[in-house]
Amino acid sequence: MHPALAEVAALLACPECGLGLEAADRALLCERGHSFDLAKQGYVSLLTGASTKMTGDTPAMLDARAAFQSARHFAPIARAVITAVAAADEPAATVLEVGAGTGYYLSEVLDAAPSARGIALDVAKPAARRCARAHPRAASILADAWRGLPIRDNGVSRVLAVFAPRNPAEVARVLDTDGRFVVVTPTPRHLAELVGPLDMVTVDPDKERRLAESLGGFFSAIDRVVVEYPMTLSRTDIAHVVGMGPSAFHTDATGHERIAAFDDETEVTASVVVCAYRPA
Repeated sequence: MHPALAEVAALLACPECGLGLEAADRALLCERGHSFDLAKQGYVSLLTGASTKMTGDTPAMLDARAAFQSARHFAPIARAVITAVAAADEPAATVLEVGAGTGYYLSEVLDAAPSARGIALDVAKPAARRCARAHPRAASILADAWRGLPIRDNGVSRVLAVFAPRNPAEVARVLDTDGRFVVVTPTPRHLAELVGPLDMVTVDPDKERRLAESLGGFFSAIDRVVVEYPMTLSRTDIAHVVGMGPSAFHTDATGHERIAAFDDETEVTASVVVCAYRPA
């Protein structure tokens, strides 16, 4: 059993019956006999039933995102997430990242909180494999958040959703009553210099209002920070930006020609809102 999974097993819930899970040698088990084997890559699948409709990230998208993140272009965003996680009366005990992808933001938070445990949850197997080796204190779970989080009630003290879909009712259920939900969303200015020339997916200008409405019945906003700064990107960086997000699904040869037309040093705006919420 992966040590991080063994550490958080008591916080997990069986996706079949909702009972608690216990760590065995190579599996998680519940009292009713449901068993979930540990994959050889170190994650456990709690994805049950019919095939999920969520597409998730491909290996190529995750490779592009990891390359961009490792170049530290989004480090100021990560620092803002760390600040939002830490700005509470009680230190984070267990941090859940929903839609964890590469596990980058969760790993940054865990590095800044040496006593915290992490759970990286994603619907894509390539992401679950990557998250299993993202951080020694991060357990990797394959699950569909829209079917329900396989976490016990009030089981975690922080939840992160960074550029990721959210299931407010489920987050409210699994979050401790004194916990924090940290959400990062792009503003319409995010990557604006690339969106038009590369025909990338645009940000809905009404996104923030819709986010507030979706969370309103479950959470109260307690902090809001805009993080905006210029990044100097090479053509390789720009290719990674296109390849790591939803625009990757419709980039063709023409798109690669457009990337090649950029200078090898292009100033591009990073612009996001980092919001912290507490359970209502």
